[in-house]
Amino acid sequence: MSADFIPFNKPYLTGHEVIYMQEAVQRGQISGNGYFTKKCHTFFEEKFSPAKCLLTTSCTDALEMCAILLNIKAGDEVIIPSYTFVSTANAFVLRGATIVFADSMTGHPNLDANTIRSLITPRTKAIVVVHYAGIACDMDLIMSLAKEYNLFVVEDAAQAIDSYYKGRALGTIGHLAAFSFHETKNIISGEGGLLVVNDLQFADRSEILWEKGTNRTAFFKGMVDKYGWVDIGSSFLPSDLIAAFLFAQLEQLEAIQHKRTQIWETYYSQLKHLEDQSHIKLPTIPEYATNNAHMFFLQC
Repeated sequence: MSADFIPFNKPYLTGHEVIYMQEAVQRGQISGNGYFTKKCHTFFEEKFSPAKCLLTTSCTDALEMCAILLNIKAGDEVIIPSYTFVSTANAFVLRGATIVFADSMTGHPNLDANTIRSLITPRTKAIVVVHYAGIACDMDLIMSLAKEYNLFVVEDAAQAIDSYYKGRALGTIGHLAAFSFHETKNIISGEGGLLVVNDLQFADRSEILWEKGTNRTAFFKGMVDKYGWVDIGSSFLPSDLIAAFLFAQLEQLEAIQHKRTQIWETYYSQLKHLEDQSHIKLPTIPEYATNNAHMFFLQC
């Protein structure tokens, strides 16, 4: 790689990641659902107040759990943005769904919520929204459509950590949500994700899916005297080493977000003259949304 090569991203380290990973090793439990996993769960539940959070090995895994929780099957239709990463579609295609694409807004990559009604059919089961670059979709309209047609809403909040819609944290509005902690995101663990359950009807089953289809979590809570296989599922939970790395990042969330916002605003101010000359179009932030500075994008 040449010296002048510009990398796609540079992972930011707080300095405590390796310290916490070493602590996880010394505690003697580095498999899933250990000390640091619980600390991460507590962090999210206290800061953003969802009903339940479960760390996953990726946002893709969290989305696949959403598809299973919603009992997506062959013949179901799922509406997703036409502009998104493949995981948004794959999670539901794997369950047999037919994907129906919604186009972007004029001037912004987010899906145009005003087009959703025309895409709904008797086979529609869910709407999956993606908060591109951490900028909220029009969630009031989307949730009202879901209520009118008895549909579920999944927030693909891969890029949306610590971003808000009318004061509500993204990922806490839909019935279910998924976050990413891939090394390209604001808060990272190399690979990693989070399932957020906002509708309590999915809470108990989410723990079963998370633990390979067993009621192992209930066993450790003392709710059953032994655990067994009770449902489908997979090994969705990450090792506690990943959680330890992640917790070091979460402790510095405010500082990381502040620095990213400074950089974002520098890009904006230094490129504004090109927009004024009609060479490019800079990002726009709707009144109802905040900017978590995940990404600076422009249209040429």
